[in-house]
This record gives sequence, structure tokens and C-alpha cells, in this order.
Amino acid sequence: MGKASQTTKAKKADEAQAEKPAKKKRINTNFAAWLKGSGPKGWKWDLPHQRFVCEKLDQVTRGETQRLMVFMPPRHGKSELVTIRYAAWRIARDPKLNIILASYSQKLANRFSRRVKRIVEQLVPLADDRKAADEWETKMGGGMRAVGVGGGITGFGAGLVIIDDPIKSRGAAESVVRRENVAQWFNDDIYTRLEPEAPIILIQTRWHEDDLAGRLIREMEEGEKWQIVSLPAIAEENDALARKPGEPLWAERFSASRLAAVRRRLGSYSFEALYQQRPIPRSGGLFRREWFSRIVEHAPENLTWARGYDLAISQDTRADYTASFRCAFGKDNILYIADGFRQRLTYTQQRKFIAERIASEPRTVHCVESAMHGTAIVQDLLSSGECRGRPLRSVRVTDDKWTRAHTWAPIAEAGNVVLVAGSWIKDFVDEACAFPASPHDDQVDAVSLAVSMLAARDRKFLKTF
Repeated sequence: MGKASQTTKAKKADEAQAEKPAKKKRINTNFAAWLKGSGPKGWKWDLPHQRFVCEKLDQVTRGETQRLMVFMPPRHGKSELVTIRYAAWRIARDPKLNIILASYSQKLANRFSRRVKRIVEQLVPLADDRKAADEWETKMGGGMRAVGVGGGITGFGAGLVIIDDPIKSRGAAESVVRRENVAQWFNDDIYTRLEPEAPIILIQTRWHEDDLAGRLIREMEEGEKWQIVSLPAIAEENDALARKPGEPLWAERFSASRLAAVRRRLGSYSFEALYQQRPIPRSGGLFRREWFSRIVEHAPENLTWARGYDLAISQDTRADYTASFRCAFGKDNILYIADGFRQRLTYTQQRKFIAERIASEPRTVHCVESAMHGTAIVQDLLSSGECRGRPLRSVRVTDDKWTRAHTWAPIAEAGNVVLVAGSWIKDFVDEACAFPASPHDDQVDAVSLAVSMLAARDRKFLKTF
């Protein structure tokens, strides 16, 4: 290392050392006052929603609130404000305090914990033998334990619990099993770690009416009372921040026009939950009949098509159908749906149908759901030589039907679905508008499969013809 580099490094160390007394002095003020000098660079921490949340956090610090929920839209700074900055301030202020920091995954919880530790170690000394991301301590006995949903926390008592987004994704939110697992984990693993009078802060973006926040809110009538801070991206009547209806929460980053674009992209179901913090019950249909009013005789030329196949073996009149649809995206995110097919077929008839479609449809990739016998029929066609070298593959589906259909429902809601004329349209629209309560959902599934292939990251497969 050169002499100049050594001098610069020493100067920065001296500056940091000189700043420590000022930082420690600010610790004893309220959270908002400390926050203004805590960084990160470029953050002023003086926006109305930030000041409002700081006031609620100060109530937790003073012991006036023991259960606090904070709902905010994605990318509005809730994790930086609460999970990282507030947690760091609390430990720096009371180095004997133990905090459990939880999130949907251990990896994310560790990332948050590392950020907290970097701030705290500038203010109070840490124990030399406990500095791991998932568990670290101060020399005064306090510290942090990071845990993901489902992770155990035995042997660690908490004077404060912060849970940041216990639900990861739409697929997880729509899964009854995953929602139940989160609730069970909260009851068995988190709640039992609380010290007497210890507060819990739950910060999240709402996903579903039955997410963890939803369950705890329903239990308030007979259980613990929570203070709820709900800050929608777009102000409504009686706004907590006294905003006018329609006013964005953070206009400098998310203007009204940008939020309108987000709504069009996500559709009402997701936007109302994620951005307005008001999950809509999924009773009723996902699709509306007026969304399928655009019909053309022919789709534009030179589109890249994907055909999805939802297979079912039976000719019984009560059995599911084999359904298949071609889909393609045109200009301006227009989704074209064409050449619908719905019929009860045997295995031999299905094999023949797929082979004929592949032979007769240029510029089309063909994807068969691997469930049931999908993989077997694809392997049969490829090994026989009939479809060798042609764009055919089996696709493993992991999300439920609702989640898969929701990938293209916002496109339909925006008026961007165009049906290519055919006798299949009436049955398809009837089924879609009754979904998910319709007795059969094969057609919706087939379209969802085709759309997922068009949106897949493996774009090379779309160029194999």
C-alpha cells in the first residue's frame, strides 16, 4: 500500500472516530431525529409517510404500543426504515436488547441482519465470538437472531420481534398450505420466544385476505389488539396522512401515471392487494365477459406462437376435456388467442392430434403439461421420429390454476386480449368467466400454459423452428 493510500485510510478512520460521539449522542433522541443523520447517502427521511411511521415506532419504543402492523406498497422504503434502521437504533440505544428479525427466507433475513450489524458496530462493541449474519451479539449481551419462515428459534428470547414480509410471492399467497404454515410458524416458533411485554412489529405488503396480517386482524375481536398503519400507494377517503384522494404516497418515485401503468400491468386483484393494501376476496370470477369482446378474422402475420395442451384421458361424459389453444403476443402487448380445441380423447387420439398440430402449424412451439401422462406422450412422439427436431416439450407446472391464470388476467382486464374468430369462442368465454368455480377449467389451463411458455426465460426454445 502506498503512502498516499495509508494517509487517506488513516484520515477516514480518524473522521469516523471523531463522528462516534455525535452519533452516540443522537441515539438518545427519538428515532426520527437519529434517523436523519444515519444515512444511507441521499435519503432525507423527511417524507410524510416516513415521519408518520417514525411516530408509530416511537410509540413502540415508549411501550405505548405492543403490537404494530405497517402495510406499505413495494419499493416504498419500509424495510430500510423499520427492519434495518429502527432495529439498529434500538440495539444501539439498548445494547442488552435481543431482537428476532424474520422474513420469508433465511437468506433475506440474513441480508437484513448484516445491514443492521454494520450500523450497530459503529456505535457499540460487538462480541468477538458471535458475529455471524444469522446470530450476532453485543458485548453487553444483546443482539440479533435472523430467521426465515419455518426456521426454529429455540434458546433465544426476544425483547422485540420484527417480521418483514412473511409471504414471498403470489404463488405462496394463493397456497392454503403455505399460508397455514406461516400462521403455524408465527404461533409456535415466534410467539413463544417473546419476553414478557415484548412488542411485535409486522411490516408487509398485503398479498391475500388470509395472509398473516389478515389472520391476526380477524383474531383481534377475541385476541390481541394491533395498531394498524395502512398506507396505500394512491390515497383514498380519510387518508391517514391527510392526502387528497388520488394523491400518490411517494410522488417523486411513483407518480400517478406510473402507478396507473402498474395497475394496468398487474390487474385489479394484485394492485388492490400489493399497492392499496386491500386484498380482494377471490369469490366470483377472475375474468369478465366484456374483456373478451375483441374478435378478429385473422391475427397479424409473423407472430411467434405457443400452443398449450391440457390433457385428460377419458371419453366419459363427466370427465375433464383435452384442451389446446394457440397464443401469441403482438404489438403493444396484445395477446392473441386462436384455434381453440376442447374434446374428450383417448391417449391414441391425443397423440394423433398433437402430431397433426405440429405438422400443420408453422412458427408454433408446442408445450404439454407434464402431469398425468404428458411427459410420456411427448417422449413417445419424439422417440418415434414423427416430431424429432420439432419444437415440442413437456412443461412441469408448480403453481395452482388460479395463480397461472392470473399471469394473463391483467392483460385481459386491460382490454388487450384479442380472439381469432372460430366456433370455439363461446365455450371458452363461458368457462373463463365462470373460472375458478366452473366445473371444467381445461381451456383456461391450456391458455395459461401457452402464455407461460411465451413469457418463459428460456427464450431459445421459441427459436427452435
